[in-house]
Amino acid sequence: MVRLFLVVVCFLFTLTGCTTPGAGLNPYVNTAKGYEVLFPNGWVQVKPEVPGPDVVFHDLIDPAETLSVVISTVKSGRNLTELGSPAAVADRLLKDVLAPADSGRRGELLAAESRPAEDQTYYILEFLIQSTQGTRHNLAAVTTRRGQLYTVNVAAPEERWPKVEGTLRQAVNSFRVY
Repeated sequence: MVRLFLVVVCFLFTLTGCTTPGAGLNPYVNTAKGYEVLFPNGWVQVKPEVPGPDVVFHDLIDPAETLSVVISTVKSGRNLTELGSPAAVADRLLKDVLAPADSGRRGELLAAESRPAEDQTYYILEFLIQSTQGTRHNLAAVTTRRGQLYTVNVAAPEERWPKVEGTLRQAVNSFRVY
């Protein structure tokens, strides 16, 4: 009996030693465009339905759970802090992309913060977006590099957010531009 207990304990320690903070996530690297991000296991890359995203992933079981990367040109090559504070950039993203006036969507900014990483500054922005299809929780990381604005955005239906939040936050926090 003691031997069985020791075998089980050793097995559990072995499993624990194999986990990492990124467990359950897969890397996506685009060296040509200079970025990388982790996306959840069980998600697949799909062709964007609309022009704009560089790459889109969604959950195989629930395609409403998505991750996308968008790269756009920054006017006059300004860096992220020159574009404004995290709240100002979030407001612009909300009004121009996530919930424009004529879209039928309403958005609410939940959080906006700045996070330094290596030689980059990233803004982490969190929103609730309401539409006729329901409420979605969005989390984004935004940065600039070489005159480009890079945005990674994850989204999930609000009712699923508590279950997927940890994994999606890890994905957003893994976003690196170089």
